Amino acid sequence: MDRIAGLARLASHLAQVAPFDVTIRLWDGTLLPLAPGARDDLLILVNTPAALTRMMRRPRLATLVDLIGEGAIDLQGGTLLDLAARQGATSTRGLFRRLDKRLLTTALLPFLFGSGGAAATQAFAGAQKARHEEGRDDKAQVQFHYDLSNAFYALFLDPRMVYSCAYFRDWDADLATAQADKLEMICRKLRLAPGERFLDIGCGWGGLVCHAAQHHGVTAHGVTLSQAQFDLATRKIADLGLQDRVTIELKDVRALAGPFDKIASIGMFEHVGLDNRDGYFRQIRDLLRPRGLYLHHAITRPMKRNERAFRHKRPEFAAIVNYVFPGSELDHIGGTTDAMERNGFEVHDTEAWREHYARTTRHWAERLHANRAAAEAEVGAAKTRIWLLYLAGVSLAFERGTIGIFQTLATRRTRGASGLPPTRADLYR
Repeated sequence: MDRIAGLARLASHLAQVAPFDVTIRLWDGTLLPLAPGARDDLLILVNTPAALTRMMRRPRLATLVDLIGEGAIDLQGGTLLDLAARQGATSTRGLFRRLDKRLLTTALLPFLFGSGGAAATQAFAGAQKARHEEGRDDKAQVQFHYDLSNAFYALFLDPRMVYSCAYFRDWDADLATAQADKLEMICRKLRLAPGERFLDIGCGWGGLVCHAAQHHGVTAHGVTLSQAQFDLATRKIADLGLQDRVTIELKDVRALAGPFDKIASIGMFEHVGLDNRDGYFRQIRDLLRPRGLYLHHAITRPMKRNERAFRHKRPEFAAIVNYVFPGSELDHIGGTTDAMERNGFEVHDTEAWREHYARTTRHWAERLHANRAAAEAEVGAAKTRIWLLYLAGVSLAFERGTIGIFQTLATRRTRGASGLPPTRADLYR
């Protein structure tokens, strides 16, 4: 059977078994609708038969990510978010059982013996794991992600270049407003006051330290391991005339000395690693004055039946780690609060922001897609395709609840009063 004809028969079968309002376009221009009357404004492109050969020989998510990076497989007319919206209520659960196995084999087997071509990967190649006390090359891992290009990040972030979950007082708020509201909420939760020493661990491009100094009168210090972030943040501080109140260091948090009155860690803990929780929180505790406030803002995964099951990584998470966030691991909220209490903190408040991050990452994915040509010119087509996949995939994960995010407020534990007011009503006025 001709290979194209075999794929056409398989697509027709899929259209009956699990209709999906999308069309595949093959390397020769053949269109394969996956539902009766499927539209062709959103296309899944299979640009070479070698893509099917490689998926047949190595049917893993990493293979698919590599193929997307190379452009062997691509989307035209939208993003993964649009593709997910087209799926609607159609479920793929039990799909394999409903398929005609003989037809499936007949259609795909010819590709198993084809030429797979040379494989290329955008995955991180360095070591990713070591204990906190031993040290590890966190700088290489951080720079793999953050030093792509400041101009690249500017294509999808807000004007302040805030690269963490925004806070939407209104779901229809624009990204810049939501990020400004997030910075203010962090400062209010920490109850920053004029003259206090404030530390931002993993300060990014300096958005929070500048906001805290400008609007709450603190002396702010930030640390980052990204050279690109350090350079831009340093220029921003000078442009705003904040050199006397804001400082940035290109330094590992383990090399810092305190004490600080207040500390924030916003979207940095994901880089620490689960085996390094205790060392990390001991370090934060030692940097804080007694009853100093610490705000911990981190992405999480839901807890499983036990810790061993929790630590088993799903393929999609492993792909994010290898291709986007090397060395990172997501905790469950119980693991985080247990580790905080075990290492000298009193936990006061924990707030879930999952839907806020779903909205944030959707904004980012849509903005990057709108600026795709500029992104490709800045970091290349392969990186751009992988980041479009990553941002849209993460947004869907937040929407569906397979990952979450929490802000946890704690103090360095001592005897006596915490110093916090009796209610939190002032935060949400």
